[in-house]
Amino acid sequence: METGSPLNTGTTGDESAQPEWIGLPPGLLRMRRLLLVVWLGLLALALGLLLGLIAGPVWAAFALLPLALIAWGWVLLGRNWRSWRYAERADDLLISRGVLWREETVVPYGRMQLVEVTSGPVERHFGLASVQLHTAAAATDATIPGLDPAEAERLRDRLSELGEARSAGL
Repeated sequence: METGSPLNTGTTGDESAQPEWIGLPPGLLRMRRLLLVVWLGLLALALGLLLGLIAGPVWAAFALLPLALIAWGWVLLGRNWRSWRYAERADDLLISRGVLWREETVVPYGRMQLVEVTSGPVERHFGLASVQLHTAAAATDATIPGLDPAEAERLRDRLSELGEARSAGL
């Protein structure tokens, strides 16, 4: 039973061909940066007020530390977001991520037991969803965060279909 199609799996039939990687949509980056600014901005404000009232206005300058963390985190979140990508191949799904420590996960379609689409309240506000892949070994579970809900559902349906077809021969 042939279920994998080289037309939309990122392969061209040539085993030496590189997979066609798909990056995450920019909505995930916007959501993470907004959360960073909100939480660290509130921390800077609270720290500045508290230190200004208790220890004096000079100590309130320490409230600038969370603001520096915002600038640093802004850059790191961008690099982390660019590192996330996935590729559908004929027999497996590749997930690559990481800036300093690159991690590439290969999930064979025949090993998948459960494919879930999840979306928390903040993700729903930004129109995002995550696809979680569960395999027999919990250590090999994988997640693709920050997808458009339509793409997440398409990926879930496709992976479920391929997983059922591949595991039927076992």
